[in-house]
Formats: sequence, C-alpha cells, structure tokens
Amino acid sequence: MFPSFSLRYARFPDHMRALCQPTQVASPRLFAFNRPLAEELGFDLQGYDDEQATQVFSGNRTPEGAEPVAMAYAGHQFANFVPQLGDGRALLLGEVIDQHGRYRDIQLKGSGRTPFSRGGDGRSPLGPVLREYLVSEAMHALGVPTSRALAAVTTGERVVRGVPEPGAVMTRVAASHLRVGTFQYFAARGDTEALRLLADEAIERHYPHLQTLTDDGERYLALLDAVAERQAELVARWMGVGFIHGVMNTDNTAISGETIDYGPCAFMDRFNPRTVFSSIDEQGRYAYVNQPVVLQWNLARFAETLVPLIDSDSDRAVERATPIIRDLADRYEASWRQVMRAKLGLATEEDGDGELAQELLDAMQQGRADFHLSFRYLADAVEAGGETARLSGEFEQREALDAWLPRWRERLAREGVSHADIVARLQATNPAVVPRNHRVAEAIAAAEQDDFGPFEALLAAVTNPYTTPAGEVDYTRPPCDEERVLRTFCGT
Repeated sequence: MFPSFSLRYARFPDHMRALCQPTQVASPRLFAFNRPLAEELGFDLQGYDDEQATQVFSGNRTPEGAEPVAMAYAGHQFANFVPQLGDGRALLLGEVIDQHGRYRDIQLKGSGRTPFSRGGDGRSPLGPVLREYLVSEAMHALGVPTSRALAAVTTGERVVRGVPEPGAVMTRVAASHLRVGTFQYFAARGDTEALRLLADEAIERHYPHLQTLTDDGERYLALLDAVAERQAELVARWMGVGFIHGVMNTDNTAISGETIDYGPCAFMDRFNPRTVFSSIDEQGRYAYVNQPVVLQWNLARFAETLVPLIDSDSDRAVERATPIIRDLADRYEASWRQVMRAKLGLATEEDGDGELAQELLDAMQQGRADFHLSFRYLADAVEAGGETARLSGEFEQREALDAWLPRWRERLAREGVSHADIVARLQATNPAVVPRNHRVAEAIAAAEQDDFGPFEALLAAVTNPYTTPAGEVDYTRPPCDEERVLRTFCGT
C-alpha cells in the first residue's frame, strides 16, 4: 500500500537529526484520508487496508522502509532567538518520489516525545489537527503553495492543555521541512559543513537549476536570491486571500517557499489590516499588514546563516547579500500587484494598478466590509447600472466604494475584452468559500464530541472554493457578531 521511502535526511550526520520511534497510542481511529494526494504520492490504493493505514498514521506501526527522525532546528520566535527547538512532537518518516518526480516529505505530527520535546508530551490535541487539515487543504485549493494533509487519526487518549482534550495525530506532506531555523541551528554552532550540506540539499530538491553554477559562493548567493523570490510570491498570495499565519517565526519559514506550520492561523473576515488572531501575539508583530515586513526580517536572518558559504571574507559576503534583502520589498510589491490585478479582473499591467487596488482596500476598511465577499461580488458590478446590491450590502459606508467603481470600470475598459470575460476572471480568482474561523471552531467543537460531520462538510466546501456550495449551512457568509472567533491557539 505504501510507496517506497528514500531516507535522505535520515542519512545526514547524527548531530543533524535524532533517530526516534513514535509513541504507541491506545485506540487509534482514522477519520480523514486524502486519497487524491495519496495517489499523487504513489500509494497503492487498490491494496488499501484501513486497519494498516490507521496503525501507520497513528504511529503505532512504522511503514516498511521508513526510518523516523526528529529534525534539529533553532529559530527566532517573536524576534527572540532560541538556539534549540527541533521537532518536539513530529517525526519525519522519510521522503517519497511522487508521480511528478518530486521529493515529498511525509511527517507525523503529534506522534509523541522526541529528544527535542523540551519537557513536553509530544502530543497534539484534536483541534489543531483539524485546523491544519482544513486550512492547508483550503490553501492548496486556492493555489497557495503549502504543505498538505494526508491523514488524521484520533488516538483514543486525552491530551491536557489546561483541560483534557481528545488527542490526534496528523500526517503532513511537504516539499521538505528545511526551514530558516534549520540553518540557524548550525550557524549558531559555527558548523559550516552542516550548513553546506543543508544548502546543497535545498538546491538539489527545490532549486536544481542552480546546480549549474560552479562557483560555490555564486551558487549559495543564488540560493538566497531564489528563496527570497519564492517567499515574496508566497506572502503576496497570503495577502491576496486574507490569510494571517499567526506565527511567522524563522522556524516556520520554509526554504521551499511553501506555507508550513499552521498554528494560530486564520482568514480575515471584515477587512482591517491590523487584524491579529493569534492568542500569543500580544504586540501584533504578525498582524496581516506586518507580514511583508516580517518576511524581509526573516530572510535577513537566513542571509546571515549563508555568510560563510557565500564568501570566506564575511564583510564581502554581507556586501554581496545585502542587495537581495534590500530589494525584497520591491519584489514583494511586484508580486502583490500581480495578485491584486487578478483579483480586480485585470490581465494587463498599468502603472496605477497598485493604487487602484489599495483604494478598494481603503474603501473596504472604511466601510467595514468583508474582505472575501467584497472581491467576490465585484463580478456583479462590472457593468455600470448593473445590480450591485450584494456588493453594496457588504459596506456599512458606501461613499468610497461608489467613488471607486467608475475608476475601476474605466480601467476594465482598457483590457479590451468582454464583460463576460471579466466576470469569468473575477469568479475564477475570488473565492466564494474560505475556512472562516467561526466555521472551523464549529467543526472542532463537534469533532470533540465525536461528530465529524461538520468537519467533512466544511472540508468539502473549502476544497472547492470557487463554487457556492448547496446545503443548509452557508459557508460563504462571514460571522455575525455573536459568532465571531477572535483568538486562535497554537495547541503545542
């Protein structure tokens, strides 16, 4: 049933990882299995065995050929450097080569203590597993680079996080689990050889075109440049779907350019650039509007780790790397404008497009409008004199919107395509459904009472985000005031 594992990271030197077995659980039950992803990864679904899958995805049985390891890494958490973090509740089973010829990590989360647990139990409550499953699969459906959810299992045991909660284990798939924090761990120890191994692994797996560069310094400088490019594009996509990561620490910044580690994350409802959901982000460091700024800060920390690889003269290395970090804001802005053009139904580029997008966002903030439905309902307003009741109904104050719409229509006219084409673009870019925080909370609350129906229904809706779902529950609507969930929790 399971594909063949390669063991690239397990073969790294001992000080870069710790061999470790999952902790057995009492009574596992598989409640979610991502069959399309499993097929993509090379699973033999004709030979699928539910009991075998349950045992493996719970950590009770290690699949043949796997060699579980906990990875070492450090990280800046809310700008404070912690020299040793590591996989405290996760184990990398190994890598597989998928149907597209790409390496993909398969990792258990919530599988018990490791040498990096720092006194923790290594377990996960059910709530964080459901949140990561729902949000990561929604992000994939929205076209945002992300780790994926392969399976989720309840353990039949309780996990204490203030109060006893049902335990669960999630199986996560990622292009890799190399992080900025992985590099920081070895940079802090002056281990240049480990840094070189990591950089070469990152290039081979994620940026193979850089292998043609024969000069070591040029190659590692190009790695920094490539990671910066992907991260700029990634955060621009986050901003385009109203996503707030919540813990943009350097240990949660993936070298691959994927979104990883969904903790206290959420999607914004009413547009406010200062929105924060994370219960631990008391200063708003990772607020929606701050994500591009934090991106640049995190990549500066990555650049610092590469200094001894870029040039033996550290001053010269810094001089070579600085323009990449300095220009990252411009790269992000270019990616953001591209994302926002698509959300406005534009395929061509004009100099004022960024200002046009910002003016709509300002109108949304002034009007206390829902981020997602405001963009979705632009499709009603393409023609002057059309029915715009749904769009206008999202705004408590409409003056700024009414002033903006004629300017937008003038810009659309210069696209040179039909109104029907513009409408099709808008509906294919602006989702009807995202995993809104109150719906995720409802699904978690029901699952904790052993009712997974709301989770399954919400998963079906968010993985078809551009279609308005039928049924009694309206997944498109934002919460009313009494339904709003303003804080999310990490669950570690």
